[in-house]
Amino acid sequence: MNGLQGPGLGHARQSSDGNNSAVVAPTVGSPTKARPGSSTGKKRTQDLAGVEGSPGSVENWEERDESRIGVKRACNECRQQKLRCDVIQEPFHICSRCRRCNLECRIDSNFRRVGKRKKNAEMEREIVELRSQLASQQSSPSVQQTASPFGMAQISMSPTIPHLQSSLDQYMGSQEAVASLLDLKSGLDGGSFMRSPNGQIIPPRRLDDVVLTAERIQDLFQIFFTLYHPYLPLLDADKTPDYYYDASPLLFWTIVAVAGRRYTYVPNLIASIAGPLSRLLWATVADIPQSYHVVKALCILCTWSLPISSTSADPTFMLSGLMMQISMQIGLHRPSHAQDFSKFQIELRDEELKDRVKTWAACNVVAQRVGTGYGQPSTTFYDWTLGTSTSRESSFRLPDEVDTRLRIEIFSDKVTKALYRNPLDPVGLADSSQKSALTDILTMDFEDLRDKLKPHLTPMNLLYLRAVRLHQSLSVFFDSPDMKDYRLNLLALWTATTDFLESAFNVETVSGNVILYATNYILQMIIAAGFTLLKLLNSFFANFIDLEYGKALFTRTISTIRNISVTNSDLPVRLAEVLAQLWRGGGAGSKLSTPKDGNVDSSLQLKVCCRMSMSLVYDSVWRWREEFQAKGRGNLESALKNPTNPDSAAESSASSVMDPTLTLPPSSTILGGAVTPNGESTYEYEVFDPLNWMLDGLVDFPYSFTGPGMSGL
Repeated sequence: MNGLQGPGLGHARQSSDGNNSAVVAPTVGSPTKARPGSSTGKKRTQDLAGVEGSPGSVENWEERDESRIGVKRACNECRQQKLRCDVIQEPFHICSRCRRCNLECRIDSNFRRVGKRKKNAEMEREIVELRSQLASQQSSPSVQQTASPFGMAQISMSPTIPHLQSSLDQYMGSQEAVASLLDLKSGLDGGSFMRSPNGQIIPPRRLDDVVLTAERIQDLFQIFFTLYHPYLPLLDADKTPDYYYDASPLLFWTIVAVAGRRYTYVPNLIASIAGPLSRLLWATVADIPQSYHVVKALCILCTWSLPISSTSADPTFMLSGLMMQISMQIGLHRPSHAQDFSKFQIELRDEELKDRVKTWAACNVVAQRVGTGYGQPSTTFYDWTLGTSTSRESSFRLPDEVDTRLRIEIFSDKVTKALYRNPLDPVGLADSSQKSALTDILTMDFEDLRDKLKPHLTPMNLLYLRAVRLHQSLSVFFDSPDMKDYRLNLLALWTATTDFLESAFNVETVSGNVILYATNYILQMIIAAGFTLLKLLNSFFANFIDLEYGKALFTRTISTIRNISVTNSDLPVRLAEVLAQLWRGGGAGSKLSTPKDGNVDSSLQLKVCCRMSMSLVYDSVWRWREEFQAKGRGNLESALKNPTNPDSAAESSASSVMDPTLTLPPSSTILGGAVTPNGESTYEYEVFDPLNWMLDGLVDFPYSFTGPGMSGL
């Protein structure tokens, strides 16, 4: 047999006294029998050429093998350059090249080399951009500086091609930047192209026509981790923007897009980046992602979706299912057996294993919230990996903040299955004969959960806990007025609604109140709470609650929804206008007399019942369509220019003193569900997409809304 004989490279014959008497050289096959195009045979022959004649050759070879123990894989930097690497993984010691060159030495299982042609093409594009920037700087006599909320010097920029930061002038001039990029070798190896004081290269990042400098990127990342990240504590704030870009460009630009939702120092940044980010998203998905960092990007995109005005353009529910499918395809649900789901060799360190577990938990949390907020069944998968912390190994234990959110969403799943997923009912509602018992059991489970989580109930966690309580209490709209404890259940709904809204209005972190940066799920629950107040305050139940407090809370709810909006015509601002018009049309919270017989009426019943707790929102929009647009009273497009003031007796705020908190945020417009920075629009908007809501008037509404107490609703 050709090749090396025996289990090793050769063997030494032992004499009777134990000394080596001779060394038998290994038999090496002919190089001509090696695989075509391969030099393996030649290399092995050359390496072993001196083995036979050297008494210490075997020992020397074994010493060479021992010296290479631990060098299982080169670091990312050495793999990129195809250089020899002496990094040691266990325990981890950085390689000599990274130490000498002051590079970040790390080993990522999903690392892929970046081709030089691609990098050179990007640098050539940067040359063009820098030339245009230089020309604009030379033609402009001065550059206006503004102060960043985080204390960083900022410069007014174009939404697509920003100017160079003046703070970089201490490292290089504009002429030097162009010269460095023209000399690619100098710019990368030894030049002074955008270097920080410690010598690290600071490259700008580009996504189609959007170019951001390193300082601007750093500012956006700081905004994200300060104001948005507390809602979904998934990422590591100590990692650099370059780390996230190397891990996944989609993750990097998703963070930038979320932070840019309200970023006033780059006008219309969210409008400029929405289209390129969407294309990057679908290109990444089409490439069959193998990195769980792509899953993190999907988690964030499902938490803060891009601004839309039409539900047909909202991919959030679809993306949440895609997120869960990709997670299981790459084995996140079995983090300790990742090798079973990959054709590449995967060696997970403890830190990476914990990160995969946390990512899998975040996927289920986000999927549950998306299902609840959209009134759809969730795609969650709760198994041993997400069991209680005490029953798991240390590597599988979640941070307290993530574990608390997970426990809350697991209870939300229990509520959904008990009240809205009855397989024996056409629309999935719980059987009326069992509803009272189910409600009592869920209430006790909620109280137990609240007691267990009490040490971890920060304002943010309390907000999510009360959102789940509202999700449960909204089921009362499906109850019959003759049902036992109907009024008590309405009172429980009132309490859950007011408690949730108070928590939302006062949610704070170390940075202060952060309700303006709320997630899509929190916004959906605020909208549901607003429609709940609308129903309760314009029904017989208004006689049993504090009407003035309810009015003030409703006005504040509309104000909050409008302030959370990030563009002029996105879905939140349109729903806020629908709320205001329904409020005014329904009597603006005037008390209704109780029926003479003392029984309650059916004014709180819903006709749309297939969207679980969100059925109230869908039902209310149908009523707005029937009562306002059908009669020509609800011109939404003109109302968006002059928002309705719920406190005024006039038809719009144009003829009344407008509450300054009810004004719309100045920003870009939305075209057909996609953001457009130019402000032009030819789309005739509807509140929701005609495919989902049939609000185009082509299909008659199949329900009758005649009945006591239903005027204006």
